[in-house]
Amino acid sequence: MLLEVGAIDTFYGTSHILQQVSLTVEAGEVVALLGRNGVGKTTTLRSIMGLTPPKAGGVRLQDKPLNGLGAHAISRLGVAYMPDDLRIFPDLTCEENLLIAQKLSPRQGYWDQERVEALFPVLAERRRQKGLNLSGGEKKMLAMGRALMANPQLILMDEPSEGLAPLIVRALVLAIAEIRGHGVTILLADQNLKFCRQVCDRGYIIEKGRIVHQGGMEEIWANEDVVKKYLAL
Repeated sequence: MLLEVGAIDTFYGTSHILQQVSLTVEAGEVVALLGRNGVGKTTTLRSIMGLTPPKAGGVRLQDKPLNGLGAHAISRLGVAYMPDDLRIFPDLTCEENLLIAQKLSPRQGYWDQERVEALFPVLAERRRQKGLNLSGGEKKMLAMGRALMANPQLILMDEPSEGLAPLIVRALVLAIAEIRGHGVTILLADQNLKFCRQVCDRGYIIEKGRIVHQGGMEEIWANEDVVKKYLAL
């Protein structure tokens, strides 16, 4: 098992956000964390990454406990995090945003600037443009490319399809398939069930900080009662 989240409880101050959340991700999988806005998807990813450490329960990567480790240490173990606000450096160029991620990572592997730009050709076209001048879709690609430059074994993606035009979403579907093909495992949080059905093997549905349903993506897609209750907007 690559990632194992075991009955974690996470708080913001005195607010009990995650309650006994458990999930697993095997190497090579793409797994969805599904749910409406505000149900705990982002907090789950932040808990795994060590940004909002759980008060109870545990997170393990390849059976190594991550509890007590900061985000920097977890990153060095091969976990990359793509937050929903992307955190692009606005005053750095596209190329500089990519290279700084590579420079800060001790990991070597398949992904470098040439391969990231082949995956997302627009990044090569915008190589000299500053981050603040990129469109929303271009920033999303840059954030994903920057995560790849660290050559992670696992990427945590928060709302990768949010706010994107259908054409960009289709490109993202193809990109995730190629990323997976090169051995990168993905756990993504998203509320777009149609998108998740195209890219994910399995899904966990979270509601009010608890996992309320899990299964294969086709099973979730076909379960009208579950979709209506937890995912319909």
